[in-house]
Amino acid sequence: SLTGSPVTLKILQNWVPKVSHYFDKEHYTYAGHQIVIQESIEHFGAVVWPGALALSQYLESNQEQFNLKDKKVLEIGAGTGLLSIVACILGAHVTATDLPEVLENLSYNISRNIQNLNMHKPEVRKLVWGEGLNEDFPVSTHHYDFILATDVVYHHAALDPLLATMVYFCKPGTVLLWANKFRFSTDYEFLEKVCNVFNTTILAEFPESNVKLLKATVREN
Repeated sequence: SLTGSPVTLKILQNWVPKVSHYFDKEHYTYAGHQIVIQESIEHFGAVVWPGALALSQYLESNQEQFNLKDKKVLEIGAGTGLLSIVACILGAHVTATDLPEVLENLSYNISRNIQNLNMHKPEVRKLVWGEGLNEDFPVSTHHYDFILATDVVYHHAALDPLLATMVYFCKPGTVLLWANKFRFSTDYEFLEKVCNVFNTTILAEFPESNVKLLKATVREN
């Protein structure tokens, strides 16, 4: 079940318009830094979706509640890398993960935006939901304070592996922050499964974009 009464927010149009010859570059400003993101129309994961904007904005505005400084953060389905870059700017040790075909653009965006900053550079790694978790991310050496996920519920054949991946990485003390645009009944069915597994709170809703932002933690026995 869901707890808490969410705040209602708008996704701020805080990206900076630039005259550019490249249609595929977007400019954003978070935490006092301009971030330039190269998108690709060839893959879903290479586009900035509204959930990433919502969670980036929320983390920037709620640093006392969710202090990322020196915390270990894992982003699943990192896509273009915008949220991982924001988490890095906020002081986190970030591991950004996605499918192999997305990693080149993801690495490029992270490198170009972090190269001149005195911060922990995010690690970019392959993660196929539900596959090779014990081998690639053994529990003994991989514990995360925060798991970030935005607009990961879109490919509905992958929802069981996605939930298994969330469960695998969410240990006692881990906070899962998940923002998603809710479009279909299957999105709400997945939300129900998350609520059945975790203690779940809706932190914020962005009605104009149909985005909900949720916090989930492991149930204590």
